Amino acid sequence: MSQYQRWLVLSRRNALKGVAALGALGAFGSAFLAGLSRAGAAKSTLTFEEVPHGMAEDLRSAPGYSAQVLIRWGDRVVPDAPDFDLGKQSAAAQEKQFGYNNDFTAFMPLPAGSDNSDRGLLCVNHEFTTAHLMWPVGAWDFFDRPNKARMEVEMAAHGHSVVEIEKIGAGWRVVEDSRYNRRITALGTPLRISGPAAGHERLKTRADPTGTRVIGTLNDCAGGATPWGTLLIAEESFHRYFTGDIEGTGEERNYRRYGIGGKRRRAWARHHERFDLEKEPNEANRFGWVVEIDPYDPASTPVKRTA
Repeated sequence: MSQYQRWLVLSRRNALKGVAALGALGAFGSAFLAGLSRAGAAKSTLTFEEVPHGMAEDLRSAPGYSAQVLIRWGDRVVPDAPDFDLGKQSAAAQEKQFGYNNDFTAFMPLPAGSDNSDRGLLCVNHEFTTAHLMWPVGAWDFFDRPNKARMEVEMAAHGHSVVEIEKIGAGWRVVEDSRYNRRITALGTPLRISGPAAGHERLKTRADPTGTRVIGTLNDCAGGATPWGTLLIAEESFHRYFTGDIEGTGEERNYRRYGIGGKRRRAWARHHERFDLEKEPNEANRFGWVVEIDPYDPASTPVKRTA
């Protein structure tokens, strides 16, 4: 059990004890408390044998189960993507290939709205990149990144992938020619901004004077599927991507709260001015939102929801 899980259990227990001590249990209702009791006593529905805790060089599966590599960084996503070549990477290729550092993952059944578990869309966040592991040793300085081409490969490796998969016998395969297959990146994918902040002065930039459209999504971590068949993914540590002096930008107060500004290891501002807060002081306000994606419509524009 993790420290967070222990804290959660203890907090719930202490909260219930505190409520009892205050004589406020009646506010919860007897049905609610009975439900808690039943939930605490319920047996797990998981029937497989637990994998022993520990560390190993190989992947371990529970007895009777197996694991396979379905798709890897650089593998083809859209049909016209080139084969991955470690020594000849390009942003144009990476925008069509599977991204880096997977996080939130969803399986969306096909057809949409069905309970089919043998065919569906594998939807995966690509949270961030680890540059010194992406190229051969000696080809990249981890603390100084002046190479625009390689920096844009990193940008293209961020974002999200939608890939159709289907079950074949006991295994799975990627449907490489699927019309659903799609990459959403930090480099070239346009997104729409919706909600009360859309069009606000603090979201307007030279590239987008309307404050309603932004290129890219980055550091996408958590996510979830909606009842209406879309995905919600969350832009997390976006403060790491912006550099520059925030004094005099008008955004000092909120940028200090976020830890935005100064010198960052991700020197994207060297080649893309929108990440330079001294030149585009509002750009960071356009990140850190929840993004909604329709995986069933590859022509749809993802939306940054500001409410």
